[in-house]
Amino acid sequence: MSQHTTSITAETTMQDLVSFFPGAQRALFRGYHIGGCSSCGFEPSETLAQVCSRNGDLPVADVIGFLGQAQEEDVRLEVSPVQARELVESGAAVIVDIRSGEEFNAVSIPGSVLFTEELMHALPGWDRAKEIIFVCHHGVRSLDAAAYFAGHGLENVRSLRGGIDAWSCEVDTSLPRYELA
Repeated sequence: MSQHTTSITAETTMQDLVSFFPGAQRALFRGYHIGGCSSCGFEPSETLAQVCSRNGDLPVADVIGFLGQAQEEDVRLEVSPVQARELVESGAAVIVDIRSGEEFNAVSIPGSVLFTEELMHALPGWDRAKEIIFVCHHGVRSLDAAAYFAGHGLENVRSLRGGIDAWSCEVDTSLPRYELA
């Protein structure tokens, strides 16, 4: 079990849960159909026990175990900024930026490609030997994208851990860091 899920208990609030494990909402939806829409959503102040109780009395320990497995899967999808740079420089990977066009135009990793609708339709036809490394601001949305495409049959997808923010700290300090308003 991962370090974060060992600190998850029945009394952990959903706000704290998604803070510990940003992919928790995606995992809960995939495993239990919890949190994907307004009819199956949850409040940030609800505890995991409360959410499990009102969703068919799910065993909290089983849900915590499932979250641990999901978090381990997410970790396997991530690549560090330094590893990503090495993969790109060797020609083994391409970086696909899923941020908005405005964010991409303001600051982007040299050589990265902006994710567009056209690109989305082209991804399944890409060279399967080349890794696709998704990047966003802090690595949360890109991890969702990598998990989505991995779940739809693309095996060589990764997420840049920490996003472009981590890249600008660990790989290219000339890239400006920013915060969204």
